[in-house]
Amino acid sequence: MSLLRKLSSFFVTAIFLHAGSASAQQEAPDALIKRVSTEILELAKTDKQIQAGNQQRIMEVVQAKVIPHVNFQRMTAMAAGRFWREATPEQQAALTTEFRALLIYTYSGAISQVRNQVLEFKPLRADAGDDEVEVRSVVIQPRGEPIQLNYRLEKTPAGWKIYDVNILGVWLVETYKGTFAAEINKGGIDGLIRALAERNKRLAVAPPKPAKT
Repeated sequence: MSLLRKLSSFFVTAIFLHAGSASAQQEAPDALIKRVSTEILELAKTDKQIQAGNQQRIMEVVQAKVIPHVNFQRMTAMAAGRFWREATPEQQAALTTEFRALLIYTYSGAISQVRNQVLEFKPLRADAGDDEVEVRSVVIQPRGEPIQLNYRLEKTPAGWKIYDVNILGVWLVETYKGTFAAEINKGGIDGLIRALAERNKRLAVAPPKPAKT
């Protein structure tokens, strides 16, 4: 679980750094990501409430900046794998809701940790007509090794959506896939939904810790 938490934390930072406004929906995926990164980084670095770990403020930012740019249903379906097709529509909806909540809490826990990171982007390898692309970047930290962060995005009628992230060579959805399978094998889809719901309840009363200065 320590690896999962580490990956989730990096994933949070990745999504947060790359969220954008509705007006940017028609931009190329790499252009969208590059344009909004500076704005979001500055917000994380200068907002005292975020730095202090104010959960309400962080959740407001997540709701406004992150959620519109992530395809949670596709992420959930990918993480559930073959079990997704076996679930009823009601189970699929409940599972997506709980997984979405889990990622939101995870985002909130990592946003306050953003400090002096710098993003470097690699050239986009995609054709003009592609509806799925991978945007590659590296996070340069004040201390420590650079962090590889690659993003899978899909083009939808509502704009480009992130549906997976690769951190240091590991795809986040693949990491969750193992956790999901273990819970489903123990208690079925409903067991997984209950497990996620219980974890979300615990996270709801555990506000994120502010970053050390």
